[in-house]
Amino acid sequence: MKHLILSASMAALAAASGALADDIDTIAVLTPEQGTDFGWNQQGVEAARAAAEATGLDIIVAEGLGYGDVRAPMRELAADGADLMIAHASGYNTAGPEIAAEVGVPVAIVDSPEALQPGLIADYTLSGHEGAYLAGRLAAKMTTTGTVGIVVSGEPPSWNSQSAAFAQGVRAENADVNVLYAVIGPAAYSDAAGGNRVTTSIIAAGADIVFGQGNGSSFGMIQAVETNKATDGSDVLFIDVIGDKSSLDKGHLLTSVVWDMTPVYTEMIEDLKSGSFGTKSYAIGLEGDSVKLLRTPQIPDDLWDEAMAMRQMIIDGEVAVEPIFDAESVRALVTLAE
Repeated sequence: MKHLILSASMAALAAASGALADDIDTIAVLTPEQGTDFGWNQQGVEAARAAAEATGLDIIVAEGLGYGDVRAPMRELAADGADLMIAHASGYNTAGPEIAAEVGVPVAIVDSPEALQPGLIADYTLSGHEGAYLAGRLAAKMTTTGTVGIVVSGEPPSWNSQSAAFAQGVRAENADVNVLYAVIGPAAYSDAAGGNRVTTSIIAAGADIVFGQGNGSSFGMIQAVETNKATDGSDVLFIDVIGDKSSLDKGHLLTSVVWDMTPVYTEMIEDLKSGSFGTKSYAIGLEGDSVKLLRTPQIPDDLWDEAMAMRQMIIDGEVAVEPIFDAESVRALVTLAE
């Protein structure tokens, strides 16, 4: 049945009723860059593999597909037997639903929560905002110049929510700390040269701690942090997102807002089997450690203990950190870098 070409309505009806549950044996994950970037792409691939293993399914990994048109590889994956395609890039959220409707294979996309379609389209617009808030409070405690920076490779909802929470964390800890904000480009996820250039300018403007969100461009950000001193002569520190680059660190990695998407993909697969795929949103958070701060030697013990105490306060509901997904609201919280 999984090779049969169905209309969108027939496919949705069949999946929603659980008629396809017995046929689900293979998932596929599609990433724009190689799954070796210690970030978005690698975490997506590793989480999909872990979820497939946890649910007893086979997996097809299609990586390095770029940020352009992925309709052809999606058709190939459907023909190869994928029963669920995880389109792991915001740039795929137009092609994904189109191909799902065309071939009748359910697709999971990001950054389009309004696109839910029972049995056919699920969205996993995730947010690490709780971890970013903790990172902001830590940065405000550790800055010596009184200025920290945010550098992003674009302004998708997931980046925006973390940028906003980081800025809120900084201000909650010390309202006198300036938060500079710079965008490399509208979709500069793999632009390492741009990441280096923009981060260098942020450092020159006074930032001694940089919160970088960038996929491949983050390697350019790190290069800038490693090769430039802060305006007060101190070393610059970097806060990463999603993955763990500790093995590459030369003493400048302060922490990372680490994501684990395995529970999301596992729940998504179970929803597909039960017939509830495409009917709800998915979340990650501090509770359960699907979002957590990475501990590094650069964090003093007392500040780490304070961060973990604040983590528990957020989990317990004593401190509320609400996600902000739009770029305009982020820009209202920061100082735009020139």
